[in-house]
Amino acid sequence: MVAPILRRAPGTLLSTSSALLRVHTRKVVAPASSRFLSTHITNLACEDHESGFLGSVETFFDRAAKISGVSEKSLAGIKAVDSVLSVKFPVEIDPDTHIMIEGYRAQHSRHRLPTKGGIRFSDEVDLQEVEALASLMTFKCAVVDVPFGGAKGGVKLDPKKFTASQLERITRRYTMELCQKNFIGPGIDVPAPDVGTGPREMSWIMDTYRQFNPQDVNAAGCVTGKPISQGGVRGRHEATGLGVYYGIREFLQFPEVQKMTGLDGTIAGKTVIVQGFGNVGYWAAKFFHSNGAKIIGIGERDVSAYDPNGIDIEAIFKYRAEKGSFRGYGNVEIIEEPITNVKKIKAKVIGEAANGPITPLAHDYLVSTGKVIIPDLLLNAGGVTVSYFEWLKNLSHVRFGRMSRKWEEAGKNKLLTLVEENAGRQLTPQERRAVIHGAEEHELVYSGLEDTMIGACEETRATAVAKNTDFRTAALVNAIQKISTVTTQSGQMFL
Repeated sequence: MVAPILRRAPGTLLSTSSALLRVHTRKVVAPASSRFLSTHITNLACEDHESGFLGSVETFFDRAAKISGVSEKSLAGIKAVDSVLSVKFPVEIDPDTHIMIEGYRAQHSRHRLPTKGGIRFSDEVDLQEVEALASLMTFKCAVVDVPFGGAKGGVKLDPKKFTASQLERITRRYTMELCQKNFIGPGIDVPAPDVGTGPREMSWIMDTYRQFNPQDVNAAGCVTGKPISQGGVRGRHEATGLGVYYGIREFLQFPEVQKMTGLDGTIAGKTVIVQGFGNVGYWAAKFFHSNGAKIIGIGERDVSAYDPNGIDIEAIFKYRAEKGSFRGYGNVEIIEEPITNVKKIKAKVIGEAANGPITPLAHDYLVSTGKVIIPDLLLNAGGVTVSYFEWLKNLSHVRFGRMSRKWEEAGKNKLLTLVEENAGRQLTPQERRAVIHGAEEHELVYSGLEDTMIGACEETRATAVAKNTDFRTAALVNAIQKISTVTTQSGQMFL
């Protein structure tokens, strides 16, 4: 049986959005992502004696801090949220109706600038959630060596209840508040899409910022996740799901993981369950499938789909987009019950593609039973990594590959000609094109993301071995030490 979202079970595992891929039987792998994550849902996942979302983040931080070797004074500064903006503003819904909108932006750490983090539209947004997610962004950026501090924003509304025109007015007014309070800018704070937002909203944000800052030649870098036509980067849409794939692929190759799970080091032949099927879940499943894994289960908020023979990812994604549910799709088994207990999880590897999907008690139980948990601050960092690439593109004002692609192809062509002359064999036009092909923008983005994930996974593994701890704690130790190094070496003006 596939058991998706967990609520109020002792030591609950909560997959609150688009991609918990978890291994179901003897050969299974697992990720978890971010589409429905909110403080409300996360708090529902907690036992009465457990802390909420922000408390969970702080609990994991405190565990890592104890073995980080960083001074108490530095730790206090790293843990605290630097700045928080809370705004309320009226928005005209129609000539006779105005409503008040609440919005937040938290900058957790400005040890590196700009700060970076998404903006979500959800009626469950609150200040605690925004602060917790901003904290995670700081640690996430440090883990993958992206030179940003962490931030997060949110507007308290259900986007499904508003028209596109109304959402545009709300987005632009929220952005105006950020501009007036100096909470946005290419070198200050750079938002991105999150729950309930996407490229459309990012375009509105960029245009509003540009109106307030007409002299800023780098205005396109004030936000990432934009459409390609507005300065976005190719590969951003699938970046988080691709990063999930790269991360799990790397961990499966580690001898320690193979010993713990009994799995070999390849993706091919593994069975995968994806919990949540939004953008991240879809792309993660797509990359796993294309590399030989079998997707046997997909969980969503209402129901789950299960087929031990494998599920057609494209077909079921299209069906759900049209029908709004898995119900009625093909020959899959539909499982109505969306709640389960952490003690029923059979996956040997659990990947957190969501932010904060597992409570501390659930984490402790799963680790104690030999499960491998690849933590959120490492595994779902593909999005911020490629956002970093987009930001670099905006500051350089040139598409990746534009200056070098043809030069590379010319060099390869000359080398290939010499090889043909010495080998006495001419390649076909198709073979020649394949060999001399110069990297396009999305291929460079994929390459940069893969290199980033490989390095971060190896660093996390090395610290876990050296400290004899789990991978989440190891990743946080690495983040804390890197942040401490930056703040210590740069000095602090006011103490």
